[in-house]
Amino acid sequence: MTIAATAPAVRASGLSLRYGRTPALSDVDLTLTAGVTALLGPNGAGKTTLLRIVATALVPDSGELTVLGADPRTAGGRLAVRRRLGYLPQDPGFHPRFTAFEFVDYVAILKELSDRRARHGEVRRVLAAVGLEGQRRRRIRALSGGMRQRVALAAALVGDPELLILDEPTVGLDPEQRLRFREMIAEFGEGRTVLLSTHQTEEVMALCQHVIVLDRGFARFAGPPAALATLAGGRVWTSGSREPHALASWRTGTGLYRHVGDPPPGADLLDPTVEDGYLMLVDVAASEVRA
Repeated sequence: MTIAATAPAVRASGLSLRYGRTPALSDVDLTLTAGVTALLGPNGAGKTTLLRIVATALVPDSGELTVLGADPRTAGGRLAVRRRLGYLPQDPGFHPRFTAFEFVDYVAILKELSDRRARHGEVRRVLAAVGLEGQRRRRIRALSGGMRQRVALAAALVGDPELLILDEPTVGLDPEQRLRFREMIAEFGEGRTVLLSTHQTEEVMALCQHVIVLDRGFARFAGPPAALATLAGGRVWTSGSREPHALASWRTGTGLYRHVGDPPPGADLLDPTVEDGYLMLVDVAASEVRA
């Protein structure tokens, strides 16, 4: 699957990687341009592996990859990419004795922001952007999980990177913080490239121009969110009782049940959502494996 556009920040072809005998990625093609792209998939689908490859933290077993015009498989290429990259890993590591300011400043030093006054100004800017300007002198070990996640996000934003890679960035954030995150990432994605892994389909509709679905290491879909939703067209309906043969069925706040799957004749059909399309896509892939 390929997302086609001009001036790609990331171009990959045939990416594959195995952990021992277990395939993590299998022949994945990818082209990313300016805007926000979501990476969806079940746990173990290969999302974090793909993000780590693009972020130069892993080298694929095979395939071609260009990130920001450089080859990350070479030492010079990795350095060139890392100077222009922001990366929030799934489990960011913190030194517990660091304050929030000291941690982000440390990352800024690694990104070669050598002028102390300018660097400290940048650290204050990104901490303010994630709502931590009043917490910058607190040690990380004293911060809540949501605050630590925002410290890691601030570190990823240091230096105004051209490519921002975010692995489950809203974990630990409350609803208000999620809304602020969406505003910030939507603004950041104007003219720059953002690739984020998420399990939140509402974030896909709110933020993303493109979505990629990985499952069992394969790219099952790439395209706009609306196109993913249409995969469940004619397959979503409502009724007054649970449908035992539906792929998914739940009672909504109205008291009616919402079903995804094969509707009975005359069913009251509903417009599908991104989540519905995702469920249908993954179920079809699972059926192919079982067959």
